[in-house]
Amino acid sequence: MKWLKWCAIALQLLPMVVSAQAYPSKPVRVVVAFPPGGSIDVTARIVFDGMTAQLKQEFVLDNRGGAAGSIAAAYFARVAPDGYTVMTHSATHIANAFLYQKLPYHTLNDFIGVTTLARQVGVLVVHPSLPVTSMKQFIALARKRPGAINYGSGGSGSFLHVAMALLAHMTETNMVHVPYRGGGAAAIALISGETQAEIATLGSVVSFINAKQMRAIGVTSEQRVKQFPDIPAIGETVPGFEFTAWVGCFVPAGTPRSMVDRLNGELKKVLADPGVAAKLNALTLEPMHLTPEEFARRLKSDYEKYGQLIKQAAAKVN
Repeated sequence: MKWLKWCAIALQLLPMVVSAQAYPSKPVRVVVAFPPGGSIDVTARIVFDGMTAQLKQEFVLDNRGGAAGSIAAAYFARVAPDGYTVMTHSATHIANAFLYQKLPYHTLNDFIGVTTLARQVGVLVVHPSLPVTSMKQFIALARKRPGAINYGSGGSGSFLHVAMALLAHMTETNMVHVPYRGGGAAAIALISGETQAEIATLGSVVSFINAKQMRAIGVTSEQRVKQFPDIPAIGETVPGFEFTAWVGCFVPAGTPRSMVDRLNGELKKVLADPGVAAKLNALTLEPMHLTPEEFARRLKSDYEKYGQLIKQAAAKVN
């Protein structure tokens, strides 16, 4: 009679297997937690254009920016866990748990991390009118003029905000935070002179740096970025400073494991594609794939790291 039992189990599992093999059988919506123009949006467009080409099924982007990605996350936590709506977010998703007093979702429990997509490196940039060309000069000016330098970010609690707050903490400087609805808006504010400085994701402001609309002072990675070896690492002047982040893909809690594994496997192929990798690398976005288990461990580790970091830097939502 055991064989009857095993046959019954196999029949129960068969629809899930078939569903995973047929996935996706209709367009997939990709909720992007930030507005168009920033590095999260750019990463999503490059990667999911690759998924569309690879799977012959459309992955449609749906930008839902605001409140450092928490608006998109609150919406996404309520969608059907069927694999046909995914979310692209950043490490800001973790930071929000410590920056907002109350969120309508649980940062770790209400989402499944499918995989990271890319590593983000930030760069401190200033308006060309600011009389500094080095990290040492920037720190000296900020100390000389406390509260006189306005710095923009892609939103309170964003990677850009926390990185700058950490820098201010480590350099004992006092600068004024001005949050915007995404990195694109923050970059426009800097170009216009509305703000004087910001830490931006390097890939999102390369064209502005090349056009001399911004001046690059230092990158947030431990070492210089190979694509821009002339830009020093901030840590060369501020010992111990290092702050990089990631862009990742999520599905709602309750999504069948077969769907998670299928998405993970297909995204791994896309990130390994030379054309996709070249587009990301050109924007200093390093392709980054993890298994769901590895990503879950990274999320828990970053949760602890960001909690300590935000407390140390005294970063808060304005």
